[in-house]
Amino acid sequence: MSSDLLRHTVNQYLEELPQQVQTRLYESPATCLAIYRLLPQLSKFFVMAMVFNENDVSLRDLDRWVKTNGKLQFQEAIKSMKSLHLIIPSKGNGTLMISLNPTFKESFRNALTGGEINNSFGIVVDNEAEQSRITLNFLDEYSANKWETILHFMVGTPLANIPSHNVLNLLKNSRLMEEADKTGTLKITNEGFQFLLQEINSQIWTLLLQYLKMSESLQMDPVEVLNFIFMLGALEIGKAYSIDGLTETQKTMLRDFRDYGIIFQKNLTSKSFYPTNLAIMLTSDTRSILRTASGAMDSVLRQNKEDSKKQTSGDNVTEDTANDIEQIGLENQEGRDGSLIIETNFKLYSYSNSPLQIAILSLFVHLKSRFVNMVTGQITRESIRRALVNGITADQIIAYLETHAHPRMRRLAEEKLEKKLELDPNSKDTLQILPPTVVDQIKLWQLELDRVITYDGSLYSDFENSTEYNMLSKYAQDIGVLIWKDDKKRKFFVSKEGNTQVLDYAKRKLKKKA
Repeated sequence: MSSDLLRHTVNQYLEELPQQVQTRLYESPATCLAIYRLLPQLSKFFVMAMVFNENDVSLRDLDRWVKTNGKLQFQEAIKSMKSLHLIIPSKGNGTLMISLNPTFKESFRNALTGGEINNSFGIVVDNEAEQSRITLNFLDEYSANKWETILHFMVGTPLANIPSHNVLNLLKNSRLMEEADKTGTLKITNEGFQFLLQEINSQIWTLLLQYLKMSESLQMDPVEVLNFIFMLGALEIGKAYSIDGLTETQKTMLRDFRDYGIIFQKNLTSKSFYPTNLAIMLTSDTRSILRTASGAMDSVLRQNKEDSKKQTSGDNVTEDTANDIEQIGLENQEGRDGSLIIETNFKLYSYSNSPLQIAILSLFVHLKSRFVNMVTGQITRESIRRALVNGITADQIIAYLETHAHPRMRRLAEEKLEKKLELDPNSKDTLQILPPTVVDQIKLWQLELDRVITYDGSLYSDFENSTEYNMLSKYAQDIGVLIWKDDKKRKFFVSKEGNTQVLDYAKRKLKKKA
């Protein structure tokens, strides 16, 4: 999930709230600051243009600030602000005027200027003895362990300590995991696999949005829940905050958020808590120290690119030489951080020593050997079928392999495509990073499973005559519960849901005949 899609998802939830709930939210400066951060860029610009303006602003004037090619973004920005009731329209001299919601305007001003914030940004506790032990490194390690425990559990890694009951309940309600039919153990779903490929802040919000939905059923005040979430995003890592200013609902949330690694609390009776790196990511695009399956290489690539430029800056080298050094560095760094090489014989090599990445690979790869910085495996019919049975689709597996393909594989694919286009400019061939045989075979293995579809229901047979068979099979067909029939053998199969109706109908008709 990209940051834009994440913003859209969170904003969509906020937009669906009743207006009176939104107005109560805007009484908190920290919440207003968080909502501002989640707005589209153009909406942010309009908010800043009006927050210190005492007069209404003409909608036509805002439109004039936007270039012709940005009219679509303008409409989306205004629509987003209207949905959140951030702007109030009015008429002035025949012109449509708008102004900021007064509650939001006042709170947002206070957030920017440090005015009356009323502990909206938490109450800092000065506890030097405790804070000397609870360092930034400790909080980072704590949050990483908590969050990766959840991810490891999802991919089926054997764990000494599994996530808490509340976390497991949240995973089930969000349909990221489901109970196996026979054993009752939890297994990852299709949505769960997509969840593993998201960025960390997207993963957190996926669970928190489900937490918000569950809190409504538990009669928890959504305003207090959201205010606490947005407050956490504005706190400072490494500082202790008092629980005295929290409501009972928010104190309950503290216990839940400990299990996610969003906050650290020494024990349940402690009067203070510490936000972690995960908390700060709630309202920003900051990358965590944790690395997801899809984003594991991003931070390394950026850092390596900066290092390459530093090494070449000031030296008497040509631009081409600098680019070559940068490219080689990028390739080598990617090779050490999760990139894959797949051969036409279905052998796979992953340059990774991350237990989480290796666990994700094991969902659809038969792993054979593990070295210091690499694992090897084989994509087999059994490994793919196991993944398919667990709800992972062939397209998701292929997309994962393409995303993590080694840069040399990508370059070879680009060179092949360029040669094809040179020979035939009208060619409709697309970029094929993976060997076509591997892609086609994975899809064929999925088709094998799709050929057989199971249904729960009842089989009707042993009819005394054709009249009874025709009467009941026609009734089952008419009410839409007939799945299969064989007129020659006088058998038909109805769905589980429709079985009662067919039985009742048979009893009535056969009783009349008797």
